[in-house]
Amino acid sequence: MDNLMICADLLHGIHLPDIPGLSLRNFRDERDFPRIHRVIAESAQADQVETAETVEDITRRFQYLHHCDPFRDVLLVEISGETVGYGRVWWEVESSGAWIGAMTGALLPEWRGLGIGRLMLTLAEKRLRAIAFQMERSGELAPAARRFFEMWISFYEQDKRALLEAHGYTIARVENLMKRPNLEDIPDAPMPEGLEVRPVLPEHYRLIWDAAQEAFQDHWGYLLPSEEDFYAWQSDPDFDPTLFQVAWDGDQVAGMVMTWINQQENVKYNRKRGYTEGICVRRPWRRRGLARALLARSLRALKDRQMEEAYLSVDSQNLNQAFRLYESVGFCLDRQTACYRKEFFDEPGSK
Repeated sequence: MDNLMICADLLHGIHLPDIPGLSLRNFRDERDFPRIHRVIAESAQADQVETAETVEDITRRFQYLHHCDPFRDVLLVEISGETVGYGRVWWEVESSGAWIGAMTGALLPEWRGLGIGRLMLTLAEKRLRAIAFQMERSGELAPAARRFFEMWISFYEQDKRALLEAHGYTIARVENLMKRPNLEDIPDAPMPEGLEVRPVLPEHYRLIWDAAQEAFQDHWGYLLPSEEDFYAWQSDPDFDPTLFQVAWDGDQVAGMVMTWINQQENVKYNRKRGYTEGICVRRPWRRRGLARALLARSLRALKDRQMEEAYLSVDSQNLNQAFRLYESVGFCLDRQTACYRKEFFDEPGSK
């Protein structure tokens, strides 16, 4: 264990699996991106999780990290110099005021069941707990604020589910992934009177972004966005405002569907799928059929781009009954993801 190149405080009191060649280290530089990509891709394939993420996508994501120091908050697990595990932690604040210690991770399937996953989870929790403790000491986090560890996973990731549940995590929320298997028989849904859809111009990006944040703040688990989020949104290679369906009432954004197409994913899985995501309507314009009208326009826009199916995600407990709306225009449940959470109270070293 001569190659434990992570903070010594993080390892204090931690039991390390007796695996020859095991080493742990933090992120170093861009040379780690291909290693991270391989672990994520091979882990996803083993778990039947669809992803077409590239090394370039990971590089771009790291450019816009917030509340995350990759040189302290990214963990790489290696066996005799080969990267077999990857984990990253960061923190967010919900609109409810709750502090969220978020984490993500992947472990190659051949190295599961040996205690590495448990080690990665323990180290992630310890790092997040330390961050929360330091924020409380500095006055950035109220002592009374609720604090949660959180990880979103697919229901297909059975190894992660078992690991999380064995360590006291429970499902806090379920997200439904819905598919419209074809783009035929799109319903006729006229725009509400007084509203119009206009082409999206660069000067509209900030207005659209702010309107979406205002609309989504009613949703469970809404996270306060950062400027990095705004610029990351525009830097995505699939960002295509020509597909957006944005309804205006004068100079006010009333609602939108931020339609997009993942070209890499379509090539990899040999399909023609478009995404009708970012569906939202601001409060003054709700209950007038606007979401349905914009969604129908979005489906037609995808059909015009020669797409053959559409996909979206929705909170299974959406307060606005969005699930029923999407069913009414031809979407059906395809997969589910779950938000696992565990509330914590103790300070570093208190246990």
